[in-house]
Amino acid sequence: MMLRNRIIEIIESAVEKASAQGDIVSAWKKPLAGFADAGDPLFAELKTAVRPSHGLPSDLLPGARTVIAYFLPFDPAIPRSNHRGDFSSEVWAVAYIETNRLIAGINDQITGLLEEKGFRGTRLPATHNFDEEQLMSDWSHKHVAFIAGIGSFGHHHMLITDKGCCGRLGSVVTDAVVSPTPRTGRERCLFKYDGTCRQCEKRCPAKALGGDPFRRHACYDRLLENARLHERHGLADVCGKCAAIVPCSFTDPVGSVSRKKT
Repeated sequence: MMLRNRIIEIIESAVEKASAQGDIVSAWKKPLAGFADAGDPLFAELKTAVRPSHGLPSDLLPGARTVIAYFLPFDPAIPRSNHRGDFSSEVWAVAYIETNRLIAGINDQITGLLEEKGFRGTRLPATHNFDEEQLMSDWSHKHVAFIAGIGSFGHHHMLITDKGCCGRLGSVVTDAVVSPTPRTGRERCLFKYDGTCRQCEKRCPAKALGGDPFRRHACYDRLLENARLHERHGLADVCGKCAAIVPCSFTDPVGSVSRKKT
C-alpha cells in the first residue's frame, strides 16, 4: 500500500508542479491512476483486440508483476479552445507536446522510485510507438488503462474516465507487486449505454467515425495536416475534435444520467 501511495503522490505532485510552472503553457486537473496485475488474462486478449504483435507486460519487462497506468486530464480551457474549426487549436497542439514531456518525466520519477526500492520499471513513451502502415501500437496505453480500471471505451475509440476523455495516458511496467484496481465494468459512453449522443461522430472533421471498422487512415491524415499546421511547436500530430466539448469531455456522462434516474 505504501508503494501504491508513493506512486500516486509522484503523479499528482508532478502534475501540480507542471501546472504552476511559468514556462509551461498548459495546465491539468488532478490525475487518475490505476494498477493491473501483469498476469491479467486481458493482456493476452489484446493480441486479438489490438493486433497480434501487441506486447505482454513480460515482453517489455521480464518478470513483470504490475502495470501502472494513469490519466492526466486537461484543464477545461484546453478542449474549449479546440471546439470550433476543422483543425486543432494551437492550445490543444501545445498541450499535446507538453503533456508528452510531462509523461516522460513522470515515468522517470516512478522508475527512479522503483529502483530505489530494489525493483525495475520501464520508461515508455507517451506516443509515437506505433506501426505507421497499420496505425496500431504494440503497446496501447488506452487498452492498458482499461485493464487497470481507469475507464471504458467510447464511440470515438478513446478512453472515457470518471474525469472524461480530454487528456493523455501514460503507463509503466514493473516487477514490483501492487494490488490491482478493480474494474467496475460500468459503461461510460452514452451511445453504447442507450443509443443516444454520437456527438463525437458528428464532430469528426475526417468522417472517420460511425463506420465499421474505424477509418483510422482518414483520422491519421487529419493528424498529419495538424502536425504541419503546428510544426513550429514540435511534433503535434493531433486533432481532438471528437473529444472537445462533447458530453464525455470532462466527466462520465452515463454516471450523470444514472444519478438523475435514481
